[in-house]
Amino acid sequence: MADPVIGVVGAGIVGLAIARELTARRPGARVVVLEKEDRVAAHQTGHNSGVVHAGIYYPPGSLKAALCTRGAGLLKDYCAERAIPFAEVGKLVVAVREDEVPRLDALYKRAKENGVPGLRRLGPGAMRGVEPHAAGLAAIHSPRTAITDYTAVARAFAEDVAAAGGEVRLRTPVTRVEAHGSRLRVNGGLVVDELILCAGLQSDRVAGLAGDGPGPRIVPFRGEYMRVSDAKADLVRGMVYPVPDPRYPFLGVHFTRRTDGTVEVGPNAVLALAPEGYRRRDLSPAHLARLAAWPGAWRMAARHWRTGAKEVYGSLSKRAYMRAARRYVPEIGVRDVERAGAGIRAQALDRDGGLVDDFRIHRLGPVTAVRNAPSPAATSAMAIAEHVLHTLE
Repeated sequence: MADPVIGVVGAGIVGLAIARELTARRPGARVVVLEKEDRVAAHQTGHNSGVVHAGIYYPPGSLKAALCTRGAGLLKDYCAERAIPFAEVGKLVVAVREDEVPRLDALYKRAKENGVPGLRRLGPGAMRGVEPHAAGLAAIHSPRTAITDYTAVARAFAEDVAAAGGEVRLRTPVTRVEAHGSRLRVNGGLVVDELILCAGLQSDRVAGLAGDGPGPRIVPFRGEYMRVSDAKADLVRGMVYPVPDPRYPFLGVHFTRRTDGTVEVGPNAVLALAPEGYRRRDLSPAHLARLAAWPGAWRMAARHWRTGAKEVYGSLSKRAYMRAARRYVPEIGVRDVERAGAGIRAQALDRDGGLVDDFRIHRLGPVTAVRNAPSPAATSAMAIAEHVLHTLE
């Protein structure tokens, strides 16, 4: 009997982590990764903050809670093995208003249940011992929250796949998936025994090609960054985050030190008008028509239009953007930053208008579809790979 062929769609960090795990666990299998871009880590993996989350935010018992903690440990060890930058610079989650303090305390309790290591609840004085220029009434300090270079990690995963006999095919968009006896034929050529979909911003479209249902639908949110001037970058030692709004799966605009020593502010969360709409002028009529046909989009708009309008205003006005951010580090203002890059978050949206918070993975016979894998997917990638392989086995 011929060795099995396993296809993986998507050469972001999750798809490559799964491909790498496949080559390790199934040495007789032929693993082929299909990626539509000309490089790995082209989208979400290569456009995020580089934060290695410790597991503070996620409901105990959720996939995110379990896989984030496990994934962070695996990633730390892998970065040490491959000499990839990894630094535990620590994070403060700061309450700046009285009504945020009960939410901060609830977050602290949740993080303790998730086993986040080294966690401390701080008052203003102790908080400034960690981040001398941060302002606020109270904070949670997570000393083990880290930063890394996820693009470098993804490239290393791709090297591991190739070294184990697998293949990463770039410039290979998936346009067709059809039955071929008990197997599947992809793009009219490659025949696979199993197919694992990790298509990120295209995950709903590619899952539809493989016979999965229309929901959840991917709604792209653009996250824009500001870069702090070199003169003020030393005012942030690690990370300073707001208390997140529990209505949304976004963490709010925050300050993050990067592995190259720069400090960024962001990202915000603005509805993008194209699946890969990194610029405000990027617009796809086909995407908007498809989104308008999804009932959840209208229900989401009815629920959250005020917040959406506020995010758009912050996107258009640098002053408005920094007005919110400087509540946490008052000495960094609009004159101390410049616009930097942007990323796109592939946010899954259910038919009822709910923003899907947890990872969501569907199984359809020989097809496994990762339908929702936003932050902390990069942190969790190696643990997601273990979870997917466990499910397959």
